Amino acid sequence: MTALRNLNQTGLAMDGSIEKLSSGLRINSAADDPAGLVISEGMKAQLTGIGQAISNSQDAVNMAKTADGALSEVQTLLTNIRGLAVASANSGVVDASMLQANQTQIENTIQSINRIAQQTQFGTKKLLDGTAGALANVTDTADVSSIFMGGTFDGFSVATGPITINRVTAATEASIATDQTFASPSSIVATAGSFVINGYSFTSSGTDTLQSIAAQINGMSATTGVTAQITGNGTTYSLTLVQNNYGSQNSINFFDPNGILNSVPSVTATGTDAVFNVSANTLQGVQTVPFTGGRGAGDSGLKLTDTLGNVIFLNENGNTSINAPTQVGELTAGSMQFQIGANAGQAVSFSMPTVFANNLGTGAIAGQSIATLDVTTTQGATNAINIIDNAISQLAQSRGDLGAFQSDFLESTVRSLNVAQQNLTSSESTIADADMAAEVTQFTQEQVLQQSGVAVLSQANQIPQQILQLLKNI
Repeated sequence: MTALRNLNQTGLAMDGSIEKLSSGLRINSAADDPAGLVISEGMKAQLTGIGQAISNSQDAVNMAKTADGALSEVQTLLTNIRGLAVASANSGVVDASMLQANQTQIENTIQSINRIAQQTQFGTKKLLDGTAGALANVTDTADVSSIFMGGTFDGFSVATGPITINRVTAATEASIATDQTFASPSSIVATAGSFVINGYSFTSSGTDTLQSIAAQINGMSATTGVTAQITGNGTTYSLTLVQNNYGSQNSINFFDPNGILNSVPSVTATGTDAVFNVSANTLQGVQTVPFTGGRGAGDSGLKLTDTLGNVIFLNENGNTSINAPTQVGELTAGSMQFQIGANAGQAVSFSMPTVFANNLGTGAIAGQSIATLDVTTTQGATNAINIIDNAISQLAQSRGDLGAFQSDFLESTVRSLNVAQQNLTSSESTIADADMAAEVTQFTQEQVLQQSGVAVLSQANQIPQQILQLLKNI
């Protein structure tokens, strides 16, 4: 029994060695090293985060290079425009046709600058049109469900600040109050025939009740978009047809030639759109724009839009409760966030420039920019040189800021994270990975013990046989 117990212990130890040698891990289950497992799993999570942070930083570097390439091209175009402006300022030589040719070329170049601003993107994310980093967060969740703000509001680039709205007109649903009255909801609608709501035909048999006809209409509400409500004062009752969706695009077309519910054969009703004044910060100060809209099929609440595609979704409550200027959101504009660390809070932000022509050279002459260049006059050409110089300086500063961000934040972060990844991997390996040399030595020892244990167990099993031999001689 002693030999068997020791042999079993050797077998268990040998199983452990085989598991470690085959997996390459010192910790194969929590029982192997509970404290080591806790530390190892924490390090593995960190290593995964560091690996992704390195990938994030490299993607951000590539994005920065994409933006810098586009900015470089814009700068080249500005330099070409400057040459044309200088040529146009030489009024003693150039004639009107040459000036007009220069102006035409400048206008074509401005279109190219705007096209670069509009179309430069990394994946599907546009970089230089003012939308990069623009983010609207809802602060009044009781009235507003979501807000989308692009880079432009009322024609100007957005800036960080509150978003406030004020109701001008609440949205309404289309409704039709029929004029045939009945003594109670269970009264028989005696007129037989058919009537049509939004293209769908309903039939009255002449024995249906007001209640059953309402149920018939409501059963097809998903098709017609109309719900029937029984209204009354305790003495007389009638049906009111109500459109399920708000707004002018949602109507009720009711055709009742037999006068089953209404004495007028054909009635049409249309809802009204909501109108809310929305105010937001821009680079030109606070601007206020009317947002209009209703609710279409599938929309959640009221969808209000402006002419530039900005959208605010109001909850049902917001349609009626907002009757004074109310802050409903906060707009953060002009910055992009990059997660460059493995942990929460290890992120940096950067503002991509907006390079539309009307945003360049605005600091030279009041009210003028690259978009307003006119070199057909001597003064216009002189002004153009000043505006272009300002734009070139402005763009060079933006490129310098972008280059510093790429070099000082992103690329240095990649190098630092690579070192951290290397050393953390080494530490995690020390805890979790098997020492192969030690394990092979241990395995060899267990093999010797197992073989000797088997031999000793065999010898131990022979001792009782010798006692039996003595008993046989008695």
